[in-house]
Amino acid sequence: MTISPIDAELLRNAMASVADEMYIALMKSAYSTNIKERKDHSTALFDSDGRVVVQGESMPLHLASMLGLVEVVLEKYGKQGVRPGDMFLSNDPYVGRGSHLPDVAIAAPIFCDGELVMFACNIAHHADIGGMSPGSMAGGMTEIYQEGLRIPPIRLFDQGELVQDVMDLILLNVRVPEERLGDYNAQIAANQLGLRRCSSLIEKWGKDRITEGCDAIIEAVARRTRVAIRDLADGTYEFEDVVDDDGVSRNNIKIKVSITVNGDEIEFDFDGTDPQVEGNNNVTMAGLQASCLYCLKVLLDPDCPQNHGMLDPVTIRAPEGSIVNATFPAASAARAQTAQRIVDVIFGALAPAYPDRIIAAGTGANTSAAFFGRGADGKYYVYLETLGGGAGGRSYQDGTDGVQVHMTNTSNLPIEALETEYPLMIERYEYVRDSGGAGKFRGGLGLRRDYRPIGHETTFSGQGERFVNKPWGIFGGQPGATGRFALLHDDGKTQRLANKPSALRVGPSAQISVITAGGGGFEDPAQRKIEHLKSDVGSDKFSKEFVTDQYPCGSHELE
Repeated sequence: MTISPIDAELLRNAMASVADEMYIALMKSAYSTNIKERKDHSTALFDSDGRVVVQGESMPLHLASMLGLVEVVLEKYGKQGVRPGDMFLSNDPYVGRGSHLPDVAIAAPIFCDGELVMFACNIAHHADIGGMSPGSMAGGMTEIYQEGLRIPPIRLFDQGELVQDVMDLILLNVRVPEERLGDYNAQIAANQLGLRRCSSLIEKWGKDRITEGCDAIIEAVARRTRVAIRDLADGTYEFEDVVDDDGVSRNNIKIKVSITVNGDEIEFDFDGTDPQVEGNNNVTMAGLQASCLYCLKVLLDPDCPQNHGMLDPVTIRAPEGSIVNATFPAASAARAQTAQRIVDVIFGALAPAYPDRIIAAGTGANTSAAFFGRGADGKYYVYLETLGGGAGGRSYQDGTDGVQVHMTNTSNLPIEALETEYPLMIERYEYVRDSGGAGKFRGGLGLRRDYRPIGHETTFSGQGERFVNKPWGIFGGQPGATGRFALLHDDGKTQRLANKPSALRVGPSAQISVITAGGGGFEDPAQRKIEHLKSDVGSDKFSKEFVTDQYPCGSHELE
């Protein structure tokens, strides 16, 4: 290559700024709170061969979903069949190599002098993609046909013209189509912005230098990843954990990993993991790939850019037809729950190698709550959000309270935004007292959020994990508390719900309570400083009874 490392880095930063600007544009243009407030979307730029060059601020789980779309577009149409002004979209985990149906990816090719140079891409989680349950995320769905509209890689724009028939077909199969259209238009606008910005870069750098620079950027990340892997001691590391249930027929579903490090290469082998399930907790290879790459990035080199080069020294093996490498027509709407557990087992396996970087198990879930109804204004709505919980304790600090962990990097939705747009009232929103596991550094606290429909009946569906099996502590730390769903009646009665409830009707005289898990503790609780225990009690995050029970101190020491 003739491009210098300095020029390659300048080009990478320029491309990264384009991806970030696309991300902001999509967020500011979207209609749904799930995108404009919670930021459940991602952006990326690809080279002409379909390799990720840069990814914007985003959710780690989205990386593989976009990667699959560009690969399949090129396989289906070939470079000669892709034309200026085209845009392609897809959401299917199988023919489109996505991760689940609500995540719809759109890719736009970028040309210079009639030659394909790059792709601008984005992906957004739509609050509904049709199917048997509002929000398209409920438990109880047993095949992908029930989860929503399957979109293969197809043209949404043909040489600059919207293919209206395709858009009409999509909108006919979803709830609240006006909101969905607003989100699709935001995705289209973000790609059009990416086209303009990348065209300016190509004009400045020249298409040959851009192509050469993309190669250099990807190869630099591959080299850097190999260097980071060399810091790991050669050997095999193992761990296993369980998913609570699949919402249909299976409990304590095992995920097992064996990680082999050999020089500057690493292999993840999930042999021994349980078969795919009847419920919708299944993960396809794209989701497994994204989960493994996330762990490599945060443990080995958090500052490393993320692109296709990360795959170069990595081998991923998983039994075909297992819950981490599911085959058609397995349901996969709740794949994020299992992806979180994949991260847990990788972290657990590598704990001996990286005791100063590993954190204890966190909330370990993408706890979701979806509501569908018709408000007093006569308009239908679909409201979807996912809630954070406690992060695990670390070698140097307590786990963070009430956050999304690992693969699901979405934001909290403020109560003001929720109650402004939907006929729902938040009666209670708080940390869950005593939910963080004891340790030298305690686990973070889970969250509680209670919802009441205003003047109408709503339909609730949810997805919960770590509701049965506690998030584990590490190096002597204690586990965090589990979460739960509950139906609260105005007469004071509380009814615990299933971990993955579907289509539960709730009137204005009742509330849905969502409680998420806390995080596990790090190291022996006996090592926690008394001033930290006093702060725990003084902040009211922990009761005096909990502290004196979990730590070797007397109540008089807390005064």
